[in-house]
Amino acid sequence: MSEHAEKKHTRLVDAYNRMLERFREAIHGAGGPPGTDFGVKIEYAKERASELGELTREEAERIGDYLQRDIHDAAEYLADTGQEMTDWLRFDLQLAEQRIAELFAGAVDTTRLELDAIEQRALQSDWYSGDITGPGILRCSKCGHELRIETTAHIPPCPECQGTVFRKEYGSRTGG
Repeated sequence: MSEHAEKKHTRLVDAYNRMLERFREAIHGAGGPPGTDFGVKIEYAKERASELGELTREEAERIGDYLQRDIHDAAEYLADTGQEMTDWLRFDLQLAEQRIAELFAGAVDTTRLELDAIEQRALQSDWYSGDITGPGILRCSKCGHELRIETTAHIPPCPECQGTVFRKEYGSRTGG
């Protein structure tokens, strides 16, 4: 990967983390629009990233969609199973960046309550190479290889078969 492409990837991953933090703060009343609407809080995070010049409008939309997909999927899993955040991650949290895990925990706990109330489904059931995602386990739809994402990152092609489509996996339930 070229130095320019690497810098762009790093910038987008950092933006995902900042957007997650803004979303969490908005949920907990430390900024952002009033009320409890999940979509409004994500829109706020996207608008702030664009307004502050951290991302173009197109990038903010794409990163916001990734964030919304991940939070919805994690909240659905937690609501369906009654599991805790550490169960959702299913791999050694010490390997993940503690700050990211804390941000997800705060956002997902609140989102889970909202999700129960509005019974909203995840935006998509597949994860694709090049998308950005938070920590979790992805399984290649082509060969079944398990890909562990330990911190917010771009999803690479499958190291076994170069597949580009993945499903999120959570113990005995697959995401989607």
